[in-house]
Amino acid sequence: MYRFLLSRQWVILTLVALLLIPTMIKLGFWQLHRHEHKVALNKVISQSLTGTPVPAESVTAPGQHVKHADLYRRVTAKGTFDTAHEVVVRRRTNADGEVGYHVLTPFDLDDGRVLIVNRGWIDSDGSQTAFPKIPAPAKGEITVTGRLMPDETTGDSGIKNIQGLPDRQVMLINSEQQAKSLGKQVLGGYIEQTAPAPKGDSPELIPDPEHNDIGPHMAYAIQWWLFSAGVPVGWLILVRRERRDRAEAAASASASAPEAATVAA
Repeated sequence: MYRFLLSRQWVILTLVALLLIPTMIKLGFWQLHRHEHKVALNKVISQSLTGTPVPAESVTAPGQHVKHADLYRRVTAKGTFDTAHEVVVRRRTNADGEVGYHVLTPFDLDDGRVLIVNRGWIDSDGSQTAFPKIPAPAKGEITVTGRLMPDETTGDSGIKNIQGLPDRQVMLINSEQQAKSLGKQVLGGYIEQTAPAPKGDSPELIPDPEHNDIGPHMAYAIQWWLFSAGVPVGWLILVRRERRDRAEAAASASASAPEAATVAA
C-alpha cells in the first residue's frame, strides 16, 4: 500500500523534509536570540540615557574596550578641543538620510590623555576628496557631555576600512587608529557629543538611539517554528494524496480489464 515510499522520488522528498524540520527550528531559535538581544540592548540604552553623567575616565581607559553595560552611558570630560588634528568620517547619514560626514575632534584632557569626540554630522557639499569646512567648537577649556560608544570595526559594523583616502578622512571611528595617528594615549571608544550644543546647529548633534522598538524577530521565530510544524503535516498530506491517486488508478485499471476481455471475445 505504501511501497511507493521506497521509490527514489519519495526517498529524496522524505530526506529533504527531515532536513528542513531541524533547520527551521534552529532558525527560529536564532531569531529568538536576536529578540532577546534586542530587548536586553534596549534596556541598557534606556538605563544609560537616563543615568547621571559620570567622568569618562572612570569607565574607559587607553586600549580598553567599552563594556556592554556602559554602552550609551552619559559621560562628561573636561579639556580642550584639538581642531588641528580633526578628521571626518566618510559616508555617514543624518536623521533625514542625507549622506555627509561625521566630525571627529580629539579632546585633550587635563591629564594629557585624549578622548575622541564625535561632534555630529555635516554636509559633504558633493565633494568626496576635499576636506570640508567645519564649524569650530568652543575655544578654551570646557566640559563636554556625550554618549559613550564602542570602537567601530569592520567585523561589527560591516564598513570596509578603505585605505588611501584623502587626507584627514577615515571610514571607521576607532580609538586605536586615532592613537597611532596622534601619538598619544587615547581613551577606548569615543563619545557622541550631546552638550554643549553647537552654535548654528552645525555640526548636527546625533540624536538619541531608538530603544523602544523590539523589531520583528519574535514574529519571525514563531513563523519558522510554524513552518517546521507544517513540514510533516505537508508530507502526510502528500503521502495520502499519492496513496489515493494510486488506489484510484488501480481501481480504474481493474474496471477496464473485464471490458477489454469482453470486447476481445
